Parts: sequence; structure tokens; C-alpha cells
Amino acid sequence: MILSPFEWTIAKRYLLPGRSEAFIALVAGISITVVMLSVAMLVIVMSVMNGFRAELLDKIVGLNGHAIVQAYGGKMEDWENILQNVQETPGVVDASPLIEQPLLTSFNGRVEAILVRGNTADDITDLGDKVVSGNIARLEPGASRVAIGVRLAENIGARVGDTITIINPQGRSTPFGTVPRQIGYEVAAIFEVGVYDYDGAFVVMPMEDAQTLLLLGDTVSMIEVTVEDPDEVGEILEPVQRAVQGRAVVADWKTINSTLFEALQVERVAMAFALSFMVLVAAFNILSSLVMLVRAKTRDIAIMRTMGATRRSLMKIFVTTGFTVGAIGTVAGLIFGFIVLTFRQQITTAIGWATGVELWDPQVRFLTTLPSKTDPVEVAMIVGLALVLSFLATLYPAWKAASTDPVQVLRYE
Repeated sequence: MILSPFEWTIAKRYLLPGRSEAFIALVAGISITVVMLSVAMLVIVMSVMNGFRAELLDKIVGLNGHAIVQAYGGKMEDWENILQNVQETPGVVDASPLIEQPLLTSFNGRVEAILVRGNTADDITDLGDKVVSGNIARLEPGASRVAIGVRLAENIGARVGDTITIINPQGRSTPFGTVPRQIGYEVAAIFEVGVYDYDGAFVVMPMEDAQTLLLLGDTVSMIEVTVEDPDEVGEILEPVQRAVQGRAVVADWKTINSTLFEALQVERVAMAFALSFMVLVAAFNILSSLVMLVRAKTRDIAIMRTMGATRRSLMKIFVTTGFTVGAIGTVAGLIFGFIVLTFRQQITTAIGWATGVELWDPQVRFLTTLPSKTDPVEVAMIVGLALVLSFLATLYPAWKAASTDPVQVLRYE
């Protein structure tokens, strides 16, 4: 829609009303503010929810891979052959053996439930960027050293260099019953994954030490797998599932965390649907402000009609005026939304300090910080929704202005 110089001049005049029309300017300002807040809210909420899902998936996959091949009974006898089969499967990026077993640990009289993980040397090295104190490289087979999560360290009061005791109920048999195995391990490193449950339970050690602790011999309990496309993990590992049928089961991240990720998806859709109504409310604000503008400018419209302005010109003038209000609000909303996302952690901390309420409790939210991931496609859809509704909101007032009868208006002037 191309405006002539006359149409553009009038549209600018209505966009910037004079001092005598302060009320109209106030209504237009409110319309811009409502559009801005609705667009910003949609961008912020959708980015945070996308970030939460992506960050949670990244941290879960960082420790468990996209899928695990878990043996029945917890012991995988021919794990070398299964590992080779998995590694040769098209679409598999990486696969490694893993031992995982829930046990107990004690230190200075404190006892906590833990999840012992026996990892290969490469997997232990990959954990290095998450270490907050100590040296992960000191975890060597036979050295009786472990790395523990930062929350677990806080709960039992352990620090780097301390010796914790890991208790395995499956011990040696004696005439008086089974005596649990209690082995001391030096804490060589403390790590923080960022998932509260993991940081409060995981104890990582070399796989050979885990086999000794759990009396597994040369067996492992599972194989963790990383694939090229996490969303297609089921299809990629279908040949593996057929090959190990009856001996092991393949569980992917969708199955293991199905309840959590399904809840996130439902909440994401519900929030997007609910917040879209804010944009609709903003469009109604534009409509009401344009209706008021048309009523206030009825005499001007009639004069322009008598001077030769066409109905099409009047339509274009008022559509441009209303659409510009929506466009300004949309751009301002994007800027405001990205500013809030940039400083989201500081804002959350400040609000929590001012109100005395912890807004982001890691025990509830799983993650220790507020995540964010902006999807350009979603942002484009939000912008498109705001602009389309703004345009539609201008049609009725513009049609009313174009339908003004100059004879009826100017009869009593």
C-alpha cells in the first residue's frame, strides 16, 4: 500500500496530535504500550520455556546420552559385542559402557542416598568443564578417588581431600549374615552439572573401581548412546533394539523423562495460547483509539471529502495510522523483551531480594539458573500475529471514516 504525499502528511498529523488533542495522544500511547508489553511477554515466556527444555535436555543428555541400552538384571555379559554393534549403527555419534547403581555414602556421621556412576576415562574427562573444585584428572583406576556433586558435598559436609565411605549392601557372606561392603574413597573433585537432583546424588568413579565396588567382574550395567538427531533417536536405535531383544532394553531420553518433557510441552502450548490473547487485547486497544480518532476528526474528514479526497485515500490514511501504532508497539516489544532476557538472572535475583521470596528454586525447577533460548521462527510468528491483528483492527474505523457523508456533517457548520 503506497501512500501519496497528501495521504502520508495527514497520516503523520494524526499520529502526532497537537496539544489540544492530548487525550487522543494518551489513548494512542496506551495502545502502543499494550502492544509492546504483549509482544515482549510472548517473546520472554516462549524463550524461557524453550531454554528450559533445551537446557534440561542438554544436561540430561550430557550425563546419560540420548539413550541407554540397559541389561536385564543389571549385568551385561557380552557388552563388548553390543557396544560394537551400537557404534556401527548409522546415526550413532558415540557409545560407551556405563555402570550406575544406587547406594549409600557416609561422612562424619551423615548418611545420604547416592547414585554411583562408573565411567570410562573419556567420559570422566568430558566432566572436566563442570568441576568447581579439585582435579578430575586424579580419578585413575585403582586410586580410590571419586568426584561428587556440589549439592551432595554440601549435604554431607565433604570437601576436596576428604574421605567418604560408600556402602554397598551386597557384601560378603558370613556365618552371621551378609556384611555390607564399606570402602573409603578420597574426594578428588567436586562438580556442578546444573541439575539439582544430579548434583545432589551423583558420585563418579572410574569404571574399574565401580566394577570392584559392585562385584560386577568384567561386566557393565548399560551402554549410553549419543545420536545425531535426538528427535529421531527411536528410529535410529530400532536395529539395536531388535538385536538385543531378550537380553537388554533400549530406553531413549523421551521414554526416561517422558512425564517431564510432556508436561513442558503441554505447558508451552497452553502459555502460548493464553498469552496470544494479550495481543488480541492490544489490537482492540488500537481499534478503540482509531474509533475515537475518527469521531474527533469527523469535521476534518468531511472537509477533505469536499476538497476531492477519495474514500480509498481516507481508508489508506486511517489504516496507516493504526498499523503504525501496532508496528511501533511490536518493535518496542521486541527490544524490551530482548533486554529482559539479557538481564533475566539479575532481574530474578533483584526481585527475590526485594520480596524475600526465591523466585527460582533449583529444588523445584531442576536447573540452578533461569535459562533462555530464542527461536527466530517463533519470534517471526509473534511479530506476524501482532502486525496482522493490528492491521485487522484498523479496517472497521477506516471504513467508517471513508463512509462519512460530508453533506450530513457540514450541514450545520
